[in-house]
Amino acid sequence: MADLDLTQEIRDLRATFADIGHVVDVEKLAREVLELKEQASDPNIWDDAANAQRVTSALSHKQNMINRLESVQSRLDDLEVLVELANDAADASVQSEAKSELESLQKLVSELEVQTLLNGEYDSRAAVVTIRSGAGGDDATDFAEMLMRMYLRYAEKQKMPVQVLDTSYAEGAGIKSATFEIDAPFAFGTLSVEAGTHRLVRMSPFNAAGKRQTSFAAVEVVPLVEQTEAIEIPENEIRIDVFRSSGPGGQSVNTTDSAVRITHLPTGTVVSCQNEKSQIQNKAAAMRVLQSRLLEIRRREEEAKKKQIAGDVKASWGEQMRSYVLAPYQMVKDLRTDYEVNNPSAVFDGDLDGFIAAGIRWRKQTQLGA
Repeated sequence: MADLDLTQEIRDLRATFADIGHVVDVEKLAREVLELKEQASDPNIWDDAANAQRVTSALSHKQNMINRLESVQSRLDDLEVLVELANDAADASVQSEAKSELESLQKLVSELEVQTLLNGEYDSRAAVVTIRSGAGGDDATDFAEMLMRMYLRYAEKQKMPVQVLDTSYAEGAGIKSATFEIDAPFAFGTLSVEAGTHRLVRMSPFNAAGKRQTSFAAVEVVPLVEQTEAIEIPENEIRIDVFRSSGPGGQSVNTTDSAVRITHLPTGTVVSCQNEKSQIQNKAAAMRVLQSRLLEIRRREEEAKKKQIAGDVKASWGEQMRSYVLAPYQMVKDLRTDYEVNNPSAVFDGDLDGFIAAGIRWRKQTQLGA
């Protein structure tokens, strides 16, 4: 029985892992964990709930990163021992176990490598995601709801806390729009590559003739503003309307004028929130989303100035970026990265890791090219 030789594969993994450790700066990360633990142990920390949440969330994220790095290091060492055992015993089952462990480590190191690319100014923030139906009638509103479920399932699998802030239901099927907050470290950096126009092609369930239908939906992702940098918005620049919540609801949700819509007059930006029972809570949530969107507008204006100075860069995030084809064949393809899978049902169930990793790498290459 031939010996199993994984020397080169393990050497390549160790080299990539060493690069990750250099970028992450493990010693600095450990110091930050100690500082955050000290802050978290302050008995008065919960006097400021927002700051307490920020500290505990950051501590959890950084500890998780350290734990993952230590786990990979340990498993790499164990893999070399496992290969030696497999060859000494000439055991095919142990060799198979070693190959499976190698594949698992390659996937894990690849995920860690992608995380090190999230070093943009706002990448570490929580995210506010808005989905809007586009052209396509009932198919488009149904598609928008499918996308909403897809991202909520992704967040659930990643153990990212989600709060749905507003949902505008369509008269027929699905939703006209929805806004939700994903309050987890690096949620914006991770999900910002999902921003753009999504296209669905399928045999329409809303067409009596059963014809193939193309529909569109837009996904917007903005970073959530932190309390310390909240944008001041003069009262004379906003209009606040209150109305009765629509759609499914519990006691008092649909019986009082608790929903709030805020219009930012200079930019025409409109946000609404109807998730909470209290008008005051809805107004606070809507203001938080408005500030996040205004922050994103400011960021885009700054990026536009940089692009004007650097010259035109052929990378439009506002155009169609992904196609979901359910008929006549099954495929989901990202048109920027060419990453594709042939299992749309898994994608709509939140299996987005491959698309997001490819998108993050594509974005970094685009930035380096610029």
